[in-house]
This record gives sequence, C-alpha cells and structure tokens, in this order.
Amino acid sequence: MFGRSVNGKFDQSGAKNLAFQLCCKYLELIGLTTVVFLPKPQSAKVFNQPQRFVAGWYWLLPSKQLKRGQVKAVFLLGKDLAVYRTDSGRVVAVDAHCPHMGAHLAEGKVEGESLRCFFHNWRFNHDGQCVEVPCLGKSLPLKITTWPVTEAYGLIWLWTGTEPSQTLPVPPELAAQKVASTLGKNFTKACHPNVVMVNAIDAHHFNTVHNFPVEINFKAEIINQNMINFTNTTQGGNDSLLVRLIKPFYREAGTYNLSYWFGSTGTVTLGPDFLHFYIMFTLRLGQKGQTEGQTILLTKHRPGLWGWLFNGIILWLTNLVGNYFAKGDTKIFETIKFALKTPLAEDRSILEFIHHLEKQLVLHWETWQPIDEEKLPSAPAVTNHNGGVKIHDPIH
Repeated sequence: MFGRSVNGKFDQSGAKNLAFQLCCKYLELIGLTTVVFLPKPQSAKVFNQPQRFVAGWYWLLPSKQLKRGQVKAVFLLGKDLAVYRTDSGRVVAVDAHCPHMGAHLAEGKVEGESLRCFFHNWRFNHDGQCVEVPCLGKSLPLKITTWPVTEAYGLIWLWTGTEPSQTLPVPPELAAQKVASTLGKNFTKACHPNVVMVNAIDAHHFNTVHNFPVEINFKAEIINQNMINFTNTTQGGNDSLLVRLIKPFYREAGTYNLSYWFGSTGTVTLGPDFLHFYIMFTLRLGQKGQTEGQTILLTKHRPGLWGWLFNGIILWLTNLVGNYFAKGDTKIFETIKFALKTPLAEDRSILEFIHHLEKQLVLHWETWQPIDEEKLPSAPAVTNHNGGVKIHDPIH
C-alpha cells in the first residue's frame, strides 16, 4: 500500500514520503520542528512569474477618470481593453480590437448604452453584441468579449473571467459595514507584485529596515481558495519612540493583521484597540514583470457632517501611518532579485503565502486562459529547532 511498481521495479517513494511525514509530525508535536508544505522554488507555477497571474479582481483606473460618454484604452495583464461609461453610468470593459479589421475600440465613441468603432462605424451594445453594421444596413451575429466590472473605493475593478467567484477585497473588520475611502498613492515598483506582497509579512524586516523593535509572530488562516489571513499581536517595542508615544492609548498590544486576495491585493489592519487603521494595496503585473500599484485608505463610514469630518481626519492619519512604513522599502523594491535561497524560521509566513498562492487558478499573460500543466508538486519545508528551514524532497 505504500509503494508502487514502475517498469517492474518497486518504487519506495510513497513509503519514504509517508515515513517522512510521520516523522515530521512527531517532531512537530514534541516542539522540535514545524512543517509547512510548499512548492519547491524551481517549480513555482505563478509566484514571481512574469507571464502568469492568479484569476481574480484587478483595478483598471480611478472612477473619476471615466466620465459618462467617455471611452479609454487600458492595458491590463497583457490584454488591450476598451473601457467606457454609458449614458446611464454603467461601466463596460471589452476586448479592445474590433472583430472587423482590428481597430482599437477606444478610438471610437459612446452612443447611449453602446460603443461605435471609429474605423467603419460598427456598433456594439454593452453585452458586446454587434447591433449595427452601417454598410449592410443591419447587424451581424457576432460578439466581442466583455468582462465583469464593478466600482468600489474610487476605482473601477475587472474580474478576469466570465463570472466572479469572489467578492471584492475588504478588510475583514469592515466586511459587514459601510466603508468610507479615499485613494492614496499610485506607484510602480521594479519587482514582481508577489515580492511586494510578501514584504508586509516579512516579520524580521520591521526590525532591520524600519527600526521598529517589536516581536511579530504571524498565524496564517486560509479563509477560502483566494484569501489568506495573517493575524498577529505585536509585543515589545519599548525602544521605539513611535511605540512609546502610542502605547498609553491602548490596553492590549498593538494590532498588525493582513489579509491577501489573489496574491495581488492586500489589506493591513493596524493600530491600538480603540482605533484601527485600514490600508489596502492593490497590485497588478506590468508588461516588464514590474508592479503597478494603487493604495486605498479606508475607515468605517460615520454619517452626518461630524462623521464626514471625522472620517476625513482618520483617513488623513491612515495616510501618515502608511507612508511611515512604505518609505523604508522603496530602494529594496528597485534593486531586489528575489530568490528565497536560504529560508529561516522567520520566513514561515512567506512560505505559507507562496503555498496558498500556488493552489489558486492561474492564467496566462495576455490570453487569460488557465495554464494547461497539472498542479506542480510541493515539498515540505521543515523549520528545525535551530531556526533554519530546509526544503525536503522525499522522492530524492
């Protein structure tokens, strides 16, 4: 039951794998190791790959940049799109090139609830259906591809599939509440979005880069196929002026929790007990493997004039907090060539993120078609009592 026959020879890899897992489980139970199963670095199908991405929600452009009757060209994850707002206010995203001769539809014009191509005046409704070919005096039974879109947090978002299987990202604490938001910085980074994402769960770099002497221990919780949470309550930090300033304002240790969707959008929840700050950073893969990102500042909506004023103050403070943590990482993102060659115990959360990312639906750049290859094998990463992590291949 533990082995198999291969070309007449008995393969013991199954027995070896089972024995290794049982041994690791025993050592984990007695506190000598912790085990995280993750893809071997050389076999990652999507993490830090410049031609692949996870299916999900991605931001297109700020809502205020697309007025009624306007159409704009947007390049997203290798695909040219035409995005327009109809006279009724509906946002429509379609594949950019006309099925007649390939003219870019963003050169056309919006007419009511439809879009007319500039080249030969073919017209398509908001479902992508051809409804008029002027030279024929009728329509043709053809359709351009449309993509699900929605608006939230001052942005237009697109789902890279036919039907959304997940809701838009939101900080878990605000999931059941009305949210006030404002857009923060739009930015680019020279490295892959996945590398930017793991920075926020790199516990050790808060000591080295940000001079923030706190003990951060993340606990990962997979919420669904596309969402993973990292919860933490920081300890210590009395050597930090910032910690000493804010410590009198909370009873328990300061909160620093993260939630990640699709490996590309994350929310940070941080602050003392009585007032949490919420920062969203939504990223997309650029043409040269770099990051195109947008920061969103959020808070619970408070009604009325005083609520509006208070919301504005909280969002302003949130922006200050976000800038404090973002400024130290800038030069790292401009020069890093990410390769986790020597994982340590402190890197456990990064390994867990990679493992979760690899299980999600992966699409090809430009075509947005699922990858054909089978799910790639994973190997257990073992954190031993000395703090090192070894990636063990039980077959070899």
